[in-house]
Amino acid sequence: MKSLPTSLRLKLPFLIAGFLSFLFSVWLYFVQGQTTAGIFVGLWVPSIHSLGTLLLTPVDQPAVREREEAMS
Repeated sequence: MKSLPTSLRLKLPFLIAGFLSFLFSVWLYFVQGQTTAGIFVGLWVPSIHSLGTLLLTPVDQPAVREREEAMS
């Protein structure tokens, strides 16, 4: 795993969690016949990926940058 690029290593847990959620959703829907639960768990996939995007996207803080430029 150390041979993977850092950006991929950070994204990998969210991708794996989303994929496992998808598989669990399909299993609930088709194998267990619990259609409502399968749809509910299927909605976790975009939520997990959105959380990953939210946590991994750098925050641009223009006010801090402007203050640092003014001080120098």
